[in-house]
Amino acid sequence: MFETIVALATPPLKSALAIIRLSGADCFKVVSKIFTKELKTENNKEVLFGYIVDDKKQIDQVVVLKYVSPHSFTGENSVEIISHGSPLIANQIIQLCLKNGARMATNGEFSSRAYLNGKIDLVQAESINDLINATTTEGRDLSMVSLTGETSKLFRPIKDRIADLLSQIEVNIDYPEYEDIEDVTKEQILKKCSEIINEIDQLIKDGEKTKIFKEGLKIAIVGKPNVGKSSLLNALIKDDKAIVTDIAGTTRDVVEGDFSLNGVPCHLFDTAGIRDSKDTIEKIGIEKSQKAIKDADLVLFVVDETGFDVDLYSLVKDKNHIVVTNKADLIKKHEKDSVYISAKNNDIEPLIKKIKEVFGIGELTVKPSFNNTRQLGLLKNISSSLKVTIRDAEANQPIDLISVSIMAAYNSALELLGESNKNDISGEIFKRFCVGK
Repeated sequence: MFETIVALATPPLKSALAIIRLSGADCFKVVSKIFTKELKTENNKEVLFGYIVDDKKQIDQVVVLKYVSPHSFTGENSVEIISHGSPLIANQIIQLCLKNGARMATNGEFSSRAYLNGKIDLVQAESINDLINATTTEGRDLSMVSLTGETSKLFRPIKDRIADLLSQIEVNIDYPEYEDIEDVTKEQILKKCSEIINEIDQLIKDGEKTKIFKEGLKIAIVGKPNVGKSSLLNALIKDDKAIVTDIAGTTRDVVEGDFSLNGVPCHLFDTAGIRDSKDTIEKIGIEKSQKAIKDADLVLFVVDETGFDVDLYSLVKDKNHIVVTNKADLIKKHEKDSVYISAKNNDIEPLIKKIKEVFGIGELTVKPSFNNTRQLGLLKNISSSLKVTIRDAEANQPIDLISVSIMAAYNSALELLGESNKNDISGEIFKRFCVGK
């Protein structure tokens, strides 16, 4: 049984309304002590109107939503107090809850309880956080598909088939004397594992394709001073965020901006022009530029009519990069290995087209997919383990040795949905959630 927790579920800002959430076996008792009406366990869901009081002093006029276990998000008795949106009032109500037996919730604890109580699986839990952090409609739509359970539903039959194969082999190992048990042949193992691998590899392919719609791209704009890096950032985000002058070294720090490319969130870093400099502040900016290059998914290496800096290019040549020639209207001869634009004139369509081409960005078809690093990593583990199974079967290894890699695949399948080691897994994932969720 979990103790009663409380947290603010809306931002700690002045607004029309605020929501304070409680969950736990004793949450009705806690709220009844500070509310003008008693909350009882009858009726699965109830809406009550009254006052929050502190020793008969009215604190606020509120609406209270009551959810009786298991008919709540967490699967426990739960209460939502809808108060006026003053941070002062919301904090007073929380303090009263704490005074009367509740404790403050930790990051993601409400979602963690929903997971631990079997209301959602781990894929659904991760989609909640993805939904909160979505910055594009495409990212939101992908998260909603997983939240409804469609993504997990796609995988469960695969998990069950791995379990069936494993159980057949285990029965053969444990009960060899039973003649009415069908022996699992090498051909059956090869056929079933190959079929599952094909399905898993397709899930990985689909997931990699949609991953960038949720996680986005980090794009660093790099080049010598005064080649038009800041103008390019302004053109991409459609805003005059970066200062543009003819003075070399104007950008002393990394300037950031965001834009959406067919639904893919793109985070831009306009870096300080990299050159030898004795200016302390400019040198710090150059160091930040070098870090931005290291962390970027894509580097836009910007040059102009003054030519190509070989030494600077050596910093980015091993990264995923595009050579971008700016001020194209001043250049007569175009090289095939560069994209030509004019950032000052907002003529950047060739670059947009090239970025889409590099990452295979097209119109997104929203469908169930496993598209975060943890999920894709476990799918790859399953595929790799089953490939070991095929290798061992083809080498005529003993059946008990073959079953080891199938067991590894099955354990990864359980971990993907969060059906094993629940506490170990959830601790790492839910701490990334915000408090109150």
